[in-house]
Amino acid sequence: MKLPLALDGAALEADLRRIEARDWTRHVVRQNYRGDWDVLPLRHAAGETHPIRQAMPVPGAIAHVDSPLLAGASYIGSVLTKLRCSLRNVRLMRLTAGSAILEHCDPGMNAESGLVRLHAPIRTGGRVSFRVNGTPVVMAPGELWYLRLSDPHAVDNDDAVDRVHLVIDAEVNDWLEAMLAAGQ
Repeated sequence: MKLPLALDGAALEADLRRIEARDWTRHVVRQNYRGDWDVLPLRHAAGETHPIRQAMPVPGAIAHVDSPLLAGASYIGSVLTKLRCSLRNVRLMRLTAGSAILEHCDPGMNAESGLVRLHAPIRTGGRVSFRVNGTPVVMAPGELWYLRLSDPHAVDNDDAVDRVHLVIDAEVNDWLEAMLAAGQ
């Protein structure tokens, strides 16, 4: 569902251009994709120094800290401050042209469990297909989406451009519940 919080797609793209030359970390769950799916951590579990552990949610982690990369993405930082809820992992996720995320489920990633994964597309193409429960979800830069990713979902990037989303793991509170209730 699209949330009622408009973002500046051009400013997101500008932040991406400033930091995208950094070293991305390959997604560790390799059985869930074909091709290249990479992560650039912007916020991660406190105390984690290994790139893989910074790139992925760490079970049981309570405290989270901004990574130094976030300082180079001032607009993304301002977006995060607009989210009046506790944030856990925040990362850029890149699915390269011709790659696919195979159908899978992310257990516990739904509002009922108290933890949601929000998506803000930054760069995408017309031949990217994101599906949840087999239903296409068309997302555009400048939009913020809640997707119930504990349900089966998959992505095909049949476009010539890499698809990059800002992905935010957020704890559900009254503010976020109101955003979800107002979403469409």
